[in-house]
Amino acid sequence: MTGNTILGIESDLSRELLGKVAIVTGAGRMRGIGRATAKVLARMGADIVVTGTGRNPESFPEDEKSAGWNDIQSTAEEVESFGVRVLALVSNVADEEDVQRMIVETVAKFGRLDVIVNNAAAPYGADRVPVMEMATDSFKKVIDVKLMGTFYCSKAAAAHMVKQGDGGRIINLSSTMGKSGRVNTSAYNAANFAVDGFTQALAKELGPHSITVNSVCPGLVETSRMDSLGRTDRWDARLAEIPLNRAASDEEVGELIGFLCSPRAGYITGQSININGGLITER
Repeated sequence: MTGNTILGIESDLSRELLGKVAIVTGAGRMRGIGRATAKVLARMGADIVVTGTGRNPESFPEDEKSAGWNDIQSTAEEVESFGVRVLALVSNVADEEDVQRMIVETVAKFGRLDVIVNNAAAPYGADRVPVMEMATDSFKKVIDVKLMGTFYCSKAAAAHMVKQGDGGRIINLSSTMGKSGRVNTSAYNAANFAVDGFTQALAKELGPHSITVNSVCPGLVETSRMDSLGRTDRWDARLAEIPLNRAASDEEVGELIGFLCSPRAGYITGQSININGGLITER
């Protein structure tokens, strides 16, 4: 047993979420924060629900195709290797009825819900243009998935957690783009600034129920979402902005999320926590 002493109490940190149930949305990519987070929470003992949109395999990156990756089913297989129960669901977080179904199926399978990690985001691309050139639908899609999806999932999960009466954890994935604007990222900036504000308000509402709500704000992360930047001049220019001179790994972000889901983080709520190598230091 891996032990640690906190306030004089011996505890086993390796399985501190044993008996808990966690949903991680947007968990289908082989190189992604969702997959990494699901594995961290499983290692900590939680039973896991992984969700994704049911991507067309023809759209998979080449490394996923070469590996025979199968979206959320592959993530579910990795999660199961930690000895926990797992459920893989195709779910559209931008559809409130589909989100309600996700919660109902989770509780039907596992009997409870303790953690939700709102990681789903719209595909990188069509919104990364100047405002004057942006299609309204492109802007709206980012808002629908990132902001409205976070709202729908948080609302549905919170309702069950309050009824359950055992507290809980809500983690919203935001970004450094929720702290500082950047050229050609107006939709993503707007969505993530809103997620951080929503997080603060919801934390105050749910605090009396012992449910903590925090957002995690990564900077540049080595995931397939960043493949459109390439790994040459544009990538190197982004790295040069970061004091630590590297991107985060998806595992590093997953570990932060795991900590926030743990009993050790029980007094942290309403915060938007940076993990960006020093790129952004404001709150």
